[in-house]
Amino acid sequence: MKTYDTMNLRNICLVGHGGAGKTSLSEACLFSSGATTRMGKVPEGNTMSDSLPEEIKHKVSISTSLIPVEWQDFKINILDTPGYSDFFGEVKSALRVAESGVVVLCGVSGLEVQAELILDLMEEQKLPRVIFINKLERENASFSKTIEQLKESFPNTRFVPLHIPLGLENDFQGVVDILEQKAYVYENDASGKYTLKDIPSEYASVAEEYREILAEAVAEADDDILTKYLDGEVLSNEDLRQALKSALEQNLIVPVLAGSALKNIGTGNLLDFFVQYAPGPQVREERSALVFKTLADPYVGKMSFVRVYGGKIQADSLVYNTLKEKEEKISTPFILRGKNQDPVQSIPAGDIAVIAKLQDAATGDTLCSKDDPVQLKGIDFSIPRLPVAIAPKSKGDEDKLGNALVRLTEEDPTMRVEKNIETKELILYGMGEMHVEILMEKLQRKFGVGVEMKVPRVPYRETIRKSVKVEGKHKKQSGGHGQYGHVWLNLEPITDDEFVFSEEVFGGAVPRQYFPAVEKGIREAMLEGVLAGYPVTGFKATLTDGSYHSVDSSEMAFKLASIIAFRKGAEMATPTLLEPIVEVEVRVPEAYMGDVIGDINGKRGRVLGMDADGKFQVIKAHVPQSEMMRYAIDLKSMTQGRGSFDIRFLKYDEVPSRISEGIINELKAAQGN
Repeated sequence: MKTYDTMNLRNICLVGHGGAGKTSLSEACLFSSGATTRMGKVPEGNTMSDSLPEEIKHKVSISTSLIPVEWQDFKINILDTPGYSDFFGEVKSALRVAESGVVVLCGVSGLEVQAELILDLMEEQKLPRVIFINKLERENASFSKTIEQLKESFPNTRFVPLHIPLGLENDFQGVVDILEQKAYVYENDASGKYTLKDIPSEYASVAEEYREILAEAVAEADDDILTKYLDGEVLSNEDLRQALKSALEQNLIVPVLAGSALKNIGTGNLLDFFVQYAPGPQVREERSALVFKTLADPYVGKMSFVRVYGGKIQADSLVYNTLKEKEEKISTPFILRGKNQDPVQSIPAGDIAVIAKLQDAATGDTLCSKDDPVQLKGIDFSIPRLPVAIAPKSKGDEDKLGNALVRLTEEDPTMRVEKNIETKELILYGMGEMHVEILMEKLQRKFGVGVEMKVPRVPYRETIRKSVKVEGKHKKQSGGHGQYGHVWLNLEPITDDEFVFSEEVFGGAVPRQYFPAVEKGIREAMLEGVLAGYPVTGFKATLTDGSYHSVDSSEMAFKLASIIAFRKGAEMATPTLLEPIVEVEVRVPEAYMGDVIGDINGKRGRVLGMDADGKFQVIKAHVPQSEMMRYAIDLKSMTQGRGSFDIRFLKYDEVPSRISEGIINELKAAQGN
């Protein structure tokens, strides 16, 4: 593939709900441009985009694919993103480096959840966007109904149809271009070939009406054209082209196009639109590039996807990583299309390519010149909220698991791994069930690591509810020096600290040199409570009395005596179970508030209040952590994927007596296994 000047580059992000046809559309673009000789099909697992084994197996996109297409002496970098909500991080990273986006909607299903959320995000980022209503060849497809859904959901956005479908369902055969006032009648063989005709008479009045809507909408983008329009002049095609391009760049309108990826109808019109109206790359003065995606390939090694913002990135040159403060050498960059690699000597400003084997570069890092460092804005990834405890299936897997997780985290910033010191479990956080499942499959395929999963243990704690005075004595005689330690402890519950140790020994009953040993014994014993083996917290231990032997006493003897005293005292002091309580903020559309609040109440939660945030409501609550382990799944189900939540540890609180016994029995049974 030849190198293109910046002005002849377009970076387009394909987004939308799963199943809307994004991957099929990218296949149609490849085929129509002559890059491929046949269109791949998702069900057959032979598309250029979905080339990962996990994508072929599940028949969904899980990773953004770079699909460069050459059209009318332009290079269009199409970023085909996943439509499943678990892989929303891929969408965010692709939108970060694109100048415009195409929201693909199914003409039957209309505006679906993920597309709605992405449109919200694009509006927030002020990213120019166009709607492509796909699958108009299907039964019950409706172009006009889908536009009405868009207008209803986004009343402050001007959706402007640039096409009228020629027929619908089985009769769908092309589009009327409102601006050009021509009918594109496509062949019925998915070849993408079409014949230009005059607009059929039955579409003439609608075409005229839509052209007036277009003229009114875009005229605002250009003062001279607006003056013409207000003076009642008929705007020429050239006027409309100029105003349309400007209106799209200014986010004054969202154009709506029609087509069928499967029948390859409207694909050429869409590619023409990219060339004529989509904004070109934004270029900076400084030599700089952003790493927006990382792939860990078992054969090639680490692959860093970069978007160049200024200057050029040359083969066999040095780049400086601003965040890591390190220089790295670039070998030969390449253009990636599916699995195919096309080496290039340089990546010009505005282009996207891949660099292999950068040691320190990670997603979100800036590459630049050391003499002129710059830090580009990174990528705001969502925080993963679904925890699973993972463990290697075998000893061999245990040795490889750590390195594999590091490599996988480099590739996927929306996963997180941490070791829970209290439960001694390795916890992996993912965006949802499918995300976690895919991660496990990648661990096996890429790194040969087998992993078992389960719901994480809750880090319960124990405490005491009444004060007790207790004795502990350790005495042992085995020839020569014996062992003797003797203590009296007061144990009492406190609420303002985890553990306090003090001494009130009179008359030297226990020599001062043994006080640290007594505290050490208590601290060791409190790590394992008497109810279910969880750490004990919220108590004060006071050493009040005891005795010693001038020869047989030692630090070890007093430590062991203290352990005996503590365990005995914990049994006597009405021990109880504590559970972690988390502070939760749930962000949902108002329509789902009742269901969400009812669910929180059912989870033993306490709703504190609600605040409005745009078209969302934020519900604040305190909920036991044990009830929140699968909340990422529950909330998605309740809100059809529209809800999100933040969670943070708040405090430990006593488990209600009515359910404490059941939890303790379950814990003991699990520990017995």
